[in-house]
Amino acid sequence: MFKVQGRWALRALRQYSTNLPKESSTQTNHAISNKQLLYLTDPVTPGSIFFLPHGTRIFNKLVQFMKNQQLKYGFQEVITPLIYKTKLWETSGHWDNYKEDMFKVVGNDLSKEELEGEDEHLHEYGLKPMNCPGHCLIYSKFERSYNELPIRLSDFSSLHRNESSGALSGLTRVRRFHQDDGHIFCELHQINQEITNTINLIKDTYNVFGIDSVKDVDFFLSTRPEKYMGESKTWDEAEKQLADVLDKATGDGGWSIREGDGAFYGPKIDVLLTDAFGKKHQVGTIQLDFQLPTRFQLKYISQNGDRDNQPIMVHRAVFGSLERFFAILLDHYQGKWPFWINPRQAVVIPVSDKHHSAAESIRRQLLGDIVTDDCVAPMTGYNFYVDVDTRSETVGNRIKDAIHKGYSYILMVGDKDIENGTVAVRTRDLRKVSNMTVNEIYKKFVELEKNYQ
Repeated sequence: MFKVQGRWALRALRQYSTNLPKESSTQTNHAISNKQLLYLTDPVTPGSIFFLPHGTRIFNKLVQFMKNQQLKYGFQEVITPLIYKTKLWETSGHWDNYKEDMFKVVGNDLSKEELEGEDEHLHEYGLKPMNCPGHCLIYSKFERSYNELPIRLSDFSSLHRNESSGALSGLTRVRRFHQDDGHIFCELHQINQEITNTINLIKDTYNVFGIDSVKDVDFFLSTRPEKYMGESKTWDEAEKQLADVLDKATGDGGWSIREGDGAFYGPKIDVLLTDAFGKKHQVGTIQLDFQLPTRFQLKYISQNGDRDNQPIMVHRAVFGSLERFFAILLDHYQGKWPFWINPRQAVVIPVSDKHHSAAESIRRQLLGDIVTDDCVAPMTGYNFYVDVDTRSETVGNRIKDAIHKGYSYILMVGDKDIENGTVAVRTRDLRKVSNMTVNEIYKKFVELEKNYQ
C-alpha cells in the first residue's frame, strides 16, 4: 500500500471518480473505432482498411505477439512478393479454381508493338490471394534433406481477394487483408505432431485474449468439396488423419463436420470464434495439402539417399485475417483494451502550466529506452505508449476525457507530487488512487506487459 500524498491531485481524481457514469450497452466495433480513432475506410478503395496511428499500434502488437509465439514452434519468417505471373497460379491450380476471386494485373514486360501477335495472357499477373505458392517456390530453390524437415515458414505480408462489393463488411470482410500465414513442409509421420502443435498454439493464443477455447471456439473438419484436385483415396486418408488429431486435441464431441467445405487442394480444420454479439467468425485454420507439393514437384532426400520423396504440406493460421481478429477483439473488449495491447497505455495530467515539464519528464522516463540523448534509439527494452495532456481544460474534464478514450492508467502531477518525487496514479476502472514513484510505475507496466495483462 502506498501512502497517499499530493492532496490537490488526489482530490480532483476522487471528485471525478464519484460521478462516473454507468457502463453503456454493448457498442459496435465501428462505434468504438470512431471514439478511439483506430481505423477508417474510404469509397476510393472499397474493402481496404486505413489503420490510424492508434489502430496501427494494436495491429503491430498482434503481429509481434504471434511472431514471438511462433518462435517456440520453430517457424522462420519470410517476406514474399505481392504479384506473380499467371504461370505460377496455373501451376498451383489457383487459376482454374480461384481465378474469379483474384485481382488481375497486366505487366509491362513488352511494348504495345511487341505485344501484337503475342498471347496477352502470358504477360498477365495476379495479386496474391494467399502465400502458399510463394512458399513452395522458396522450398523448391534448394536441395532439401529429411533431417531439415519439418521446414516451417511464416509470412505476414498483405493479401488481396476480389470479394464482391455487396459482401464487404467493415473489418470482417475485406479485399485487402493480412494473415498470420504459415506453411509446414514435413514427412508423413510428422503430420499428427505438427497439427497437434498448431491446435495447442490456437488454444493458448485465444486464452491470452480471454477467449474461452471451449465456450467461444468451435472446431470443424471441412471435407472434400465438389471441385477438388487429386485422388479421392488420398482425400479419405487425409480427412481421417485430421479427424484423429481433433479427437485427441478437443475430446469426444469437441468438433463437428462441414461436408464439402474443404479447400480444393485438401481437407482442413476450420476454427470459428463467437463474438460479443453471438455472431460466428472464421479465424484459425489448419489445411492438409498433398496437391501443391506434387504440382510444384517438391522433393527431399530420404535417410537412405532416395531423392524422389515428396513432403506433405500443412497450411495454418491462428488469427486468420488480422483485420477480422481485430474486429472480434473490439467487440470482445468493448474498447477497454488490456494494458499490454492498449494503444493508450497511460496519460500524464499536469495540474497546472508550471507542472508541464515535470509531466513531460515522467512521459520520457516511461517511454523507456526510446527517448535518449543518442541519435539512434536502441532496439531493446520495454517502451510504453504515454501521452501528456497539457490542455487548458480543468483537471476533472481531462480525467473524464482520458477515461472516455480508454487510457489504462491516469497519472497526475502537482506541487506535492514533485516535492515528494511521486505521481498520483489511478486506473481506468478503479477509483482507488495511490502515490508511486516513476520507477515503481515503470516496473508495474513491465510486469503487466510481460504477463499479457
